[in-house]
Amino acid sequence: MTKRQLKLGALTIGCGGPGRHNLWLDPQLPADASVNVDWYIEIARQAEAALFDLMFIVDSQFITEGSPSHYLNRLEPLTLLSALAVSTRHIGLVGTLTTSYNSPYNVARRLASLDLISKGRAGWNVVTSGDAGTAGNYSRDEHYDYATRYGRAAEHVQVVQGLWNSYEDDAFVRNRATGQFLDPSKLHSLNHQGEHFSVVGPLNIQRSPQGQPVIFQAGDSEQGRDLGAATADVIFTHAASIEQGQAFYRDIKGRAAQRGRDPEQVLIMPGAEIYVGDTDAHAREIEQHYHQLDHSFALALKEFGRNFGWHDFSQYDLDAP
Repeated sequence: MTKRQLKLGALTIGCGGPGRHNLWLDPQLPADASVNVDWYIEIARQAEAALFDLMFIVDSQFITEGSPSHYLNRLEPLTLLSALAVSTRHIGLVGTLTTSYNSPYNVARRLASLDLISKGRAGWNVVTSGDAGTAGNYSRDEHYDYATRYGRAAEHVQVVQGLWNSYEDDAFVRNRATGQFLDPSKLHSLNHQGEHFSVVGPLNIQRSPQGQPVIFQAGDSEQGRDLGAATADVIFTHAASIEQGQAFYRDIKGRAAQRGRDPEQVLIMPGAEIYVGDTDAHAREIEQHYHQLDHSFALALKEFGRNFGWHDFSQYDLDAP
């Protein structure tokens, strides 16, 4: 019988992400948790001690005054994860970087650096940026359309992985007796020419102990599922029921097989909210407390605006056409 092992990831939302706007009011949490590196280090060490497999840092790059508290003021993922890398020993470190507003060379170099700093514990959560307002922060009049975003993403990942293969594992001889630092036969340029990117290479950093960072992805649309099935090692998902989760699992495994991949090499990690108490009833009380604290029509209306560049829908008569 094949032995299977449960994988656990800790996703932190600092002082309050979507659906948790008022989390920062909790006196047990530092009000500045989202920019408090000591708090993150403590959480990472607790997760590592509990044998979690990874810490997962989400990100976005567009806000309004109505954005959740964590979005308004938070640390950049790879900068934060570099601090966690030298404060932990075993836990995986996964950061979100968008393919829409980052160049492949820069992404490859930053993640390869994190992978070396952490001794082979880095992961990349590939996103295309859902917030349309992000375009205005990157000198664009409008966001990329859906097809372009996912076309760029597929090519972006391909280029980044190609750059991670710039050096073979033993390319650096470092022979002081002969004065040879590099075996040039084990250095490879990329010379990529594609629809969205043109990248010569090679990357100026060696391979890490794990070879290259692990690829994560969380898209649920048709294009998102195709991207995950084609490129990801791990796929996050949220399902409203066990049946929906099982259907997603079968769909992704099938798409991976259609692309010539071993479905068993694609890990599916469903999201779950966990409330811990002394008893089941106590845990339910804690759950109810946070739901009452954070769920209101006004907050839900703000959150609805995220899909429209954080547009403020409270200005309308909601009973009107």
